Amino acid sequence: MKETRNLRQYLNPSVGFFLLIAIAACSGPASEQASAPASTATVYEGARLIVGDGQVIDNAAFAVEDGRIVGVGASGEITGATTVNLSGMTVIPAIIDAHVHLGQTREAVLEDLERRAYHGIGAAMSLGLDAEGAPLDLRADGRYLSAGRGITTPEEGRSEVPHWVTTEEEARQAVRDEAARNVDIIKIWVDDRGGQYERMTPELYGAVIDEAHKNDLRVTAHIFKLEDAKGLIRAGVDVFAHGIRDQDVDDELLALVKESNVVLVPNMPGRGVPTELDWLSGYLSDEELTEMKASATANPEAQERFGIQARNLARLSAEGMTIAFGTDGNNPWAPHVEMEDMVASGMSPGDVLVAATRNAAEVAGFTEMGTIASGNRADFVVLEANPLDDITNTRRIADVYLDGEKIDRAALRAGWAGQSSN
Repeated sequence: MKETRNLRQYLNPSVGFFLLIAIAACSGPASEQASAPASTATVYEGARLIVGDGQVIDNAAFAVEDGRIVGVGASGEITGATTVNLSGMTVIPAIIDAHVHLGQTREAVLEDLERRAYHGIGAAMSLGLDAEGAPLDLRADGRYLSAGRGITTPEEGRSEVPHWVTTEEEARQAVRDEAARNVDIIKIWVDDRGGQYERMTPELYGAVIDEAHKNDLRVTAHIFKLEDAKGLIRAGVDVFAHGIRDQDVDDELLALVKESNVVLVPNMPGRGVPTELDWLSGYLSDEELTEMKASATANPEAQERFGIQARNLARLSAEGMTIAFGTDGNNPWAPHVEMEDMVASGMSPGDVLVAATRNAAEVAGFTEMGTIASGNRADFVVLEANPLDDITNTRRIADVYLDGEKIDRAALRAGWAGQSSN
């Protein structure tokens, strides 16, 4: 096994971290991927393998060569030059966070990605607050995607970064401006922020969606109200960047969902219940941890807000809506909390892991990620316990590998000593 000596050097496109390597490899379900890889491959054997697409191989083997997965199957079916024994461990694909807001300088984005890698998050999509001058060239390594500047109606006092639009032509021009920046998706906000602002009308968001699709761009929408969700689906929106938060979904919404291909990235709110935080010891400072523990108390209002979104997530998931994964903000360890919240809402741990790996990769547009499959990048997390038994076991990280390189988590943690964790 190779230790990553200096993660930052690989996070810099100029030295080729996460360089895409063309490898001819077969793809398909794990049961069909057993093969004899080249003799230089490293075989990881004996772990329970959670593939990322719903399949589980209890005593698995997978081979890695030149940063790629080149074979997946049962132990004994895969051979290579070196074997790593992972008996007793569980392996999952690296998590994908399809809704974040990363820093605005090169140094800040690099550290944001490093901190996520430490927690087993292999890639992230930044949604709507990447101003002119944001280091979008870092996307060349394929672990960072961006919506550039999002689009909303005027929200004075919140942020000057998004395009503020009041006419259909302004809305279309905003899309064209972001298309010229070669963004990966268009972000809109359809929310009156508790009555503080005029929210985007159907005419405005309809113009955004139409113009985006003309430019071969998808649209993800921050939403709050049920009525806006219905209008956005009718207008052809591609992704919801939040769940419906004002009331329980109804049969009309379910019918619209079934007639469309819209994907939900729920971004659950805090549950308002006491939370176990000791798993962050060693990453957070003692002061930060103490402060967080003091605030992790019962909050009936938060519990009510969570209840609405939890019921909606559970129902939409049960009805077959595609659920993906994102956390909002810029908290590198939030995905582990989000997965716990999604299970608390009624989804199974297995379905949540699919949402946080394959589905998140697909909705964001991260290719060759999200599953442990031949031809994909060798991004995986070795866990000390099975998250299918308890989703919080995703926090019990033994090792993180990106492009087949083991991240030196201890060195990263030492380098952050004394800094804020967010």
